[in-house]
Amino acid sequence: MQSSEKNNSAQFLEHQLQETITLLEKQQLETSLVERGPVANYELVEAMLQNQHQARLQEKFAHLHPADIAFILESLPLDQRKTAWDAIKTLHDGQVLLEVSDAVRHTLISGMEAEELATVAGKLNTDEIADIAADIPKRTMLKILRSLNSKERKHLNAILSYQENQVGALMDFGMITIRDDLNLKAIIAYIRKLGKLPSHTDKLFVVDQHDKVQGVLPLQRLLTHSPTQQVADVMVTDFIHFRIDQDAAEAARAFERYDLISAPVVDKKGKLQGRLCVDNILDFIREKTDEDLLTQAGVGEEEDLFSSVWKSARNRWGWLLINIATAFASTRIIGVFEDIILQLVALASLMPIIAAMGGNTGNQTSMLIIRSLALGQITPSNIRRLIKKELTLAVINGTFIGLIMGLLSLLLYQDSALSAVMATAMFINLLVAVVVGLGIPLLRHKFGKDPAVGTSVILTAITDSMGFFIFLGLASLFLIK
Repeated sequence: MQSSEKNNSAQFLEHQLQETITLLEKQQLETSLVERGPVANYELVEAMLQNQHQARLQEKFAHLHPADIAFILESLPLDQRKTAWDAIKTLHDGQVLLEVSDAVRHTLISGMEAEELATVAGKLNTDEIADIAADIPKRTMLKILRSLNSKERKHLNAILSYQENQVGALMDFGMITIRDDLNLKAIIAYIRKLGKLPSHTDKLFVVDQHDKVQGVLPLQRLLTHSPTQQVADVMVTDFIHFRIDQDAAEAARAFERYDLISAPVVDKKGKLQGRLCVDNILDFIREKTDEDLLTQAGVGEEEDLFSSVWKSARNRWGWLLINIATAFASTRIIGVFEDIILQLVALASLMPIIAAMGGNTGNQTSMLIIRSLALGQITPSNIRRLIKKELTLAVINGTFIGLIMGLLSLLLYQDSALSAVMATAMFINLLVAVVVGLGIPLLRHKFGKDPAVGTSVILTAITDSMGFFIFLGLASLFLIK
């Protein structure tokens, strides 16, 4: 049954989550009944019941992939999550810690003893330890470092020395290196002696005596060419590689463009430092996407779905306070023209339309720019043409939408002057919206800031305020005598 359900991942995960919740609720009920029962041998009964509960949960999670377990833990409230984690945390050797979100990982690690955490983390590879290092307490991290050999310690320190948006922070060391003066028969014998290949191995890296990468040998060529041929005659010399300090976003685009599975990572001198694999790239893209979605909505990435109300409130206050300030500014603009609105009530019903259209237009432009910046499609050579194109489009859309709104206003209120003001205000506000939608992400990008952060909030505030100001200002000039 489970194998067929796995064909539908969402249905399978939902089924496993519901079974886990049912099991946890049943265990909670059993515990409460024992607490209400006779006092005699209470501690013994409680211990036996606890062992039974852990055995059931371990049996439940025994055949699940760590990623599926991570999904279940992320979907459980804090008390049930702790119960489930206490039962399974030593069973999966830390792999679940790698799969859960940063916020949930923090809650899981915070409830673990230092010795216990060091044991679990010590079973991970150095690149995997680096992925969770930020959440591990310093004392525990020192204990983990002392448990590693000199080579592993060197690898871990190398990864941790790079920022999270650099290729070096994403690389691992599970590659096979060979020399170009060997024949394919010797390479095949070497691999057979190893017994297994590192995960995501689709090519071997050819290096010289100084560890400089000379080329790559795809496994396909290794298997399809004559065993007597030399590596130098079969290897690919025109290959994709990445610098260790290169932007990870650039590497992600290259992986997508060239359908890569793995690629060598080199330093400035071309010496092999590690490899970059598609699984790390996918994790980077997912985390970056989640982060962008949350920050655009004014929610920090560190917020857990089931974190405490107080923590969630503090996490969201920043942008909410900014929204209050921008909304108050908009109301002050309306207050300046209060007498005009009282004289012509129709203005009050038309104002929201101007602001809403400006916000939608600006968001269309800003989302396009943010996406293009993320994909690296905007360069100094094409930015002028892009701005010219968007401004031209704004003039066309402003004219078209302005005429439509002017005609609708004329049909509703039978006032040609009001209709002309409506059309003109719509035209100007759409121009302003496009300029703002272009300017905010481009300027943030120019100064090294994330173009997605705060753009929507700032854009909405400006288009609302300017929409009210333009519309009511034109009305005061041409409608009120």
